[in-house]
Order: sequence, then C-alpha cells, then structure tokens
Amino acid sequence: MMLSFFDQFMSPVYLGIPLIVLALTLPWLLFPAPTTRWLNNRLLTLQNWFIGRFAHELFLPVNLPGHKWAVLLTSLMLFLISLNMLGLLPYTFTPTTQLSLNMGLAFPLWLATVIIGMRNQPTEALGHLLPEGTPTLLIPVLIIIETISLFIRPLALGVRLTANLTAGHLLIQLIATAATVLLPLMPAVAILTATLLFLLTLLEVAVAMIQAYVFVLLLSLYLQENV
Repeated sequence: MMLSFFDQFMSPVYLGIPLIVLALTLPWLLFPAPTTRWLNNRLLTLQNWFIGRFAHELFLPVNLPGHKWAVLLTSLMLFLISLNMLGLLPYTFTPTTQLSLNMGLAFPLWLATVIIGMRNQPTEALGHLLPEGTPTLLIPVLIIIETISLFIRPLALGVRLTANLTAGHLLIQLIATAATVLLPLMPAVAILTATLLFLLTLLEVAVAMIQAYVFVLLLSLYLQENV
C-alpha cells in the first residue's frame, strides 16, 4: 500500500490511546535532575549554564515585573527544543507539527500577556491600537487593522512553528526517497543526494532549535509590551 508523504504527521494511536501524550511526556524524563552532591556532573553543569545564559538574554529588555515569567518561558523553550529534536530521530513522531498543539501553547500564553496589560496599564495597552499623531480620518481604519494584527499574533506563532517543522520533515522525506530510488540506477547521483540529505538534516537540527527560540522570544516581546 502506497503511503502519502503526509502520513508521518498523523497522530499515532495504539490500543485507543493517542501516543502524542507519550511524546509530550518523554522530554521531561530526559532532563538531568539536580543531585545532593556538592559538585554537579558535566551534563548538569552545561544545562545550568545554558539555562542561565538563555534567561539572561531573553529577559534583558523586559521590565522587572516580567521576570516572573522566567521559569515558565525557559521551561517552554527546553520543552520545544526537546520535542523538535526528538522528532528528527527515525520512527518518532513530532508533536509540534500539529497546529492544534502549537495553538494550544500559543493562545493561552498570548492571552495571558494581553490580560496582564489590560489589568496593569489599560491606557498604554489600548494605546498600541492607535499610533500617536494619526490623522482623524484614518483613526477607525487603523484601530481595525491594529486589532486584527493583535488577534492574529497567536495564529502566527502556531502557524510559524508548524509550517517550518512540517516543511523540513517533508523535504527530508522527499530527498531520502529520491536517494533510495536512485541508488540502483545512478549510484553517483544517489551519493550526492545522500550528502545533500546529511547537510539538510544538520540544517533541520538548527531549525528545530531556532524555531523554539523564536517562539519563546516573540512571547517575551508580547510580554514586554504589557508590563
């Protein structure tokens, strides 16, 4: 039976249990946990250094009240990176290729930043909908445009993450299929295609990390506007 290229993005079900739940739980088991020893091992030391540098760079432009989100956004960053990287392994499922999951992460966090802005500084939060010095005739149009751009932010967050990971997985599968088909016919071309596949895989590793960082970075920018 011929399978579609998009079958890899279907959420697998075993005994009536969606395996996406297992895929979402697994990354938390891979993180090294602190111990009671005086000195940490190399892996834990590297993880602590990475988390510290990331939190420092991410919250550098954010006001002090927004630093309460440090643990949440750092955990989300590690979670997304783990899901994206594990999805590059053979015979694995990438939950972040599902738009429903990405929207489930993006919408509540975006809504929380908006609610914080409306509660703490309603005048400034509503002031973003109308730039200063706008001509009177353009005021209704700009308010509508800025309102639409505000509500489209969570959709852009979810679609960006889904589209980038889906496109990368599809491209890897297409090139891998081409290399397999060309191997008995044109071995030299198949080797070149396999080399391209290896380079593309390295690129996808970078994309997996960058997209997780961009997702959290945009959330921090939305937070900065409202604190």
